[in-house]
Amino acid sequence: MAAIISCHYLSSPATTKFSRSNAPSNRICYPIDLSKARSLGFRPRCSSQEPRRYPLQNKHKGKSFSLKECAISLALAVGLITGVPAFCWSANANAGPVLPDLSVLISGPPIKDPGALLRYALPIDNKAIREVQKPLEDITESLKVAGVKALDSTERNLKQASRALKQGKSLIVSGLAEAKKEHGVELLDKLEAGMDELQQIVKDRNRDGIAPKQKELLQYVGGVEEDMVDAFPYEVPEEYQSMPLLKGRATVDMKVKVKENPNLDECVFRIVLDGYNAPVTAGNFVDLVERHFYDGMEIQRADGFVVQTGDPEGPAEGFIDPSTEKTRTIPLEIMVEGQKSPFYGETLEELGLYKAQTRLPFNAFGTMAMARDEFEDNSASSQVFWLLKESELTPSNANILDGRYAVFGYVTENEDYLADLKVGDVIESIQVVSGLDNLVNPSYKIAG
Repeated sequence: MAAIISCHYLSSPATTKFSRSNAPSNRICYPIDLSKARSLGFRPRCSSQEPRRYPLQNKHKGKSFSLKECAISLALAVGLITGVPAFCWSANANAGPVLPDLSVLISGPPIKDPGALLRYALPIDNKAIREVQKPLEDITESLKVAGVKALDSTERNLKQASRALKQGKSLIVSGLAEAKKEHGVELLDKLEAGMDELQQIVKDRNRDGIAPKQKELLQYVGGVEEDMVDAFPYEVPEEYQSMPLLKGRATVDMKVKVKENPNLDECVFRIVLDGYNAPVTAGNFVDLVERHFYDGMEIQRADGFVVQTGDPEGPAEGFIDPSTEKTRTIPLEIMVEGQKSPFYGETLEELGLYKAQTRLPFNAFGTMAMARDEFEDNSASSQVFWLLKESELTPSNANILDGRYAVFGYVTENEDYLADLKVGDVIESIQVVSGLDNLVNPSYKIAG
């Protein structure tokens, strides 16, 4: 496995990050603090002015919102902030107000760690390993406590995880895929030994040594959980089966050269792509990576809301497949908790699944998703964006991105440095470091 390259960072300037949410196509909702957003330069979209390459924008020129719609959006924002139920009004004149379920919009505490999100997104059902995983993850919260109380809390977490491993080890082993069982058992042995080592770190009152060891243990847990997946768990719809598909996971390193930032020279972002929950979307991206499509391309948007790239030079806004000489587009692809396969071609709003929870949510800073025309669900091609979350303005589980844009991965290393990227910074390369064998129907192997 390739080593993870650290960012070459010279100093740590203060940066201001904020998020902006625009309305979905037929409901006018702003789940943010608009007064605070305005102080940071945000304005509601109540005019026909449209920025270029906005992943959430309406690309149909001349479209504008009415004063009534703007007032309604402000009412909803107040409702979300104060807790007083507000409403969304359908753009359809014949429709009435729709009361949102605020308990669904604002539920918590949500999982924000990309590694944890990826672990919980695996298609497995093994309670025993989850009972080991959870207390190990809770160590992160324990370390936020001041003084020796953090060590005491960490020790309790560790004892709980160790007890769960001892009591549930046979159930964990029985849940391993037969072909991966030997590797999974090896990881469990490393996990058990690592817990003993962490126990000694806590006993020695070495607070600084806890987080690195915790990360190592959770990597073992994640590896065990991946070894529980026997095969790709469902069939992709027939109309998409000939497309490049990622049937599993892949890891890529994206190296970015920074042009005009005295504090940041270059950085390598490690990204885990999840083909279990977005095989078409992730497969399309890996295929483009292997074509070196993104190599040498500039960052095209970096505004505190997202970092975005993928628009090639020329009139085309996506990848032109040389075998067809046409733009290759992919369907909107959303996996929902409780479902065995993704929904294709429609947003969850269009499907009427307002309370559904996406398997890959926009919870983590550096969530990676496909940009598309707001009113054309199946228009995504090559433009991708990474969300820069600021929870005060766009709380997790209280945004209008989930279920409308296809998430297919998370930045798991150096994600904080995404906020330092600027328009014009150059992607020197994106390389697959593992999981390429999970790509089927790779179009980059076709001559021409």
